[in-house]
Amino acid sequence: MFKKLLFGIPAAIIVIIAGAYAAFQLSPWPSVWLIRNSIDERAAAASASVIGLVPTNISAKRGLNYAPGDRDALLDVYAPAESPGLLPAVVWVHGGGFISGSRSDLSGYLQILAAHGFVTIGVDYTTAPEARFPTPVRQTNEALAYVSANAERFKIDPGRIFLAGDSAGAQIVAQSALVITDPEYARRLNIDPGLSRNALRGVLLFCGPYEPSTMNFDGPLGRFMRTVIWSYVGTRDPRDGRVAQISVEPHITSGYPPAFISAGNADPLAPQSVALADALRAKGIEVDALFFSEDHQPPLDHEYQFLLSTQAGQLALDRSVAFLKAHAGAITGEQIE
Repeated sequence: MFKKLLFGIPAAIIVIIAGAYAAFQLSPWPSVWLIRNSIDERAAAASASVIGLVPTNISAKRGLNYAPGDRDALLDVYAPAESPGLLPAVVWVHGGGFISGSRSDLSGYLQILAAHGFVTIGVDYTTAPEARFPTPVRQTNEALAYVSANAERFKIDPGRIFLAGDSAGAQIVAQSALVITDPEYARRLNIDPGLSRNALRGVLLFCGPYEPSTMNFDGPLGRFMRTVIWSYVGTRDPRDGRVAQISVEPHITSGYPPAFISAGNADPLAPQSVALADALRAKGIEVDALFFSEDHQPPLDHEYQFLLSTQAGQLALDRSVAFLKAHAGAITGEQIE
């Protein structure tokens, strides 16, 4: 009996291993569960790093639903408690590899940014694999429409709105800007632009993936990107034509808004940001880029900009604020009495 049990143990282990292997091959979910934990831990650490820097004179409206019937369609609004008039707005879409992340990860950072004279909005969307492309782009446009419709309530100048995003959020923002600036592209995705082109004053793009055809899908990063693409687009093969749906560069037109683009020198996705900046400039788009030399010390990893205790993180914030103020222009809405 004991010998039979002993021989049965390896067989059981083989069955378990085979089942686990099959699960990872048949669905992105097992890999997503593992990756989400790592992403959430990094986001929590970045969020905690700015707690001591959050100003106290910021008002907050949290958990507002921007699309009735969609439980994931929530946003938070931060603004200076006292304002002499309508302010420019920065609508920020969070990162997380399309499969994780939350607007709450940005709470401290967006309050710090608001203290510089902006209304800042953190937007949630449905992550993958629960929803696939182009759902987050559609939701972002719905959020923009909501913000525009409620501009007076939030003390926002509806003619001075910026889009911002980090990592996967930067890609979603870059595509949302395409929807707003190119009617043909919007029709192709069957998305109604949530904002007029004149109202979109610019975009802030940090550390995003913008052109999957040029990514390296080998090694640890490649395995991560394969899981992300599978979850978000629905195919395991990065050469599948469906992956091209999330490309940004081929669809840029001269109507694209001014852009601030940045990535750290140790970010594996940094070449994506550099290439996007070059593609925008080639179309005559104004670009303010913040990149670092390859030998920059200390090395600046993915999402370096949220670490405001570092010199580089503070520089990124200062440059972002300067870009926003330079493109905010004159107030176009009604002054608050």
